[in-house]
Amino acid sequence: MSEEPTTQSKEEQVREALRAVVDPEIGMNVIELGLIRRLDIEDDKAHIVMILTTPFCPYAPQLLEQVRATAQQALGVPTTIEMGMEMWDPTMMEDDAIARWGLF
Repeated sequence: MSEEPTTQSKEEQVREALRAVVDPEIGMNVIELGLIRRLDIEDDKAHIVMILTTPFCPYAPQLLEQVRATAQQALGVPTTIEMGMEMWDPTMMEDDAIARWGLF
């Protein structure tokens, strides 16, 4: 008999799945870019708060839906997504992503 995954391992599972969601303009995934600002995972539902690299990103609707659908598939529970109002900044990126991009 196997144990239920913990919330932490579910979060890690979702974050790993979301590495497949790439911002088409920048060519980096939403995790590397630091766009996922909050994951709220419960037994029967999940909610994601995500920001965009620019307020008027032309890919916003598709990117938000791809993140929502990918997380929902990884978790197996209904998942909602909210666009956060926080302004993206390159310092939000993962350290190795910053180095690869050559920003700092």
